[in-house]
Amino acid sequence: MDKNQSLVVFQDKKIRRVLDNGEWWFSVVDIVGILTESEDGRNYWKVLKHRLKEEGSEVVTKCNQLKLQSSDGKYYETDCANTETLFRIIQSIPSPKAEPFKRWLAKVGYERVQEIENPELAQDRVKQYYELKGYPKDWIEKRIRGIAIRQELTDEWKNRGVGQDKEFAILTNEISKATFGKTVQEYKEFKGLKKKNQNLRDHMNDWELIFNMFGEKATTDITRVRDAQGFEENSKAAQRGGQIANNARKELEGEIGESVVSKNNFLGMTEHKKLEEKKKK
Repeated sequence: MDKNQSLVVFQDKKIRRVLDNGEWWFSVVDIVGILTESEDGRNYWKVLKHRLKEEGSEVVTKCNQLKLQSSDGKYYETDCANTETLFRIIQSIPSPKAEPFKRWLAKVGYERVQEIENPELAQDRVKQYYELKGYPKDWIEKRIRGIAIRQELTDEWKNRGVGQDKEFAILTNEISKATFGKTVQEYKEFKGLKKKNQNLRDHMNDWELIFNMFGEKATTDITRVRDAQGFEENSKAAQRGGQIANNARKELEGEIGESVVSKNNFLGMTEHKKLEEKKKK
């Protein structure tokens, strides 16, 4: 996902959000669904919006329509609210979760301010997230580095006339196909990842992460040297960056006598780790 978008979690429930003009905006539908424990948060919000308008509340007008990713993988205009507006919406919903949600929301907003002042804090939070999930520290360091390289590349694309979302996905597939011989979706299927929200990179082993970084860093540097502009020129740079990573991958595989492209996913990695720990005991 784009660095300006992310998911946050409240009591195991995911909430979509997007960074707009330096401020986080949250999906109102997602939050309403959590507070009301409703399967149809969209309809509840529709009724609530109508009631608030009739009461002359300014809350609805302070919501923005911003693009968020839906469960089908596409992006749609969605009612979003900043922290201040969300507090007012929460007051309109009778829910036992209202107070703990307010405390959580205040914490999320405060953490964002801290991260703006000190970007290293954001990296620390990501590290903690992966540690809690059981990833080894050396893997986490590679993953964090990969995130930074990915952001550097997408920033270049944005500045060179590449449309976000669909075109970003196509260029990412170009690099992946050239590097590993598989598109992102093909790679996910190869690893047995079936859920749409499963991030392929979170299921890569060390060498897969390294060559993924290699392909994206090579693409970034080639893009700059060629001064690639627009989708077509950046597509050629992406293919070339992936090809260079592919050449290095094949040379390594020739030396070690095996493919670095593995069917193992994170679930398999954790099972292996558990077995190794049992052997030591």
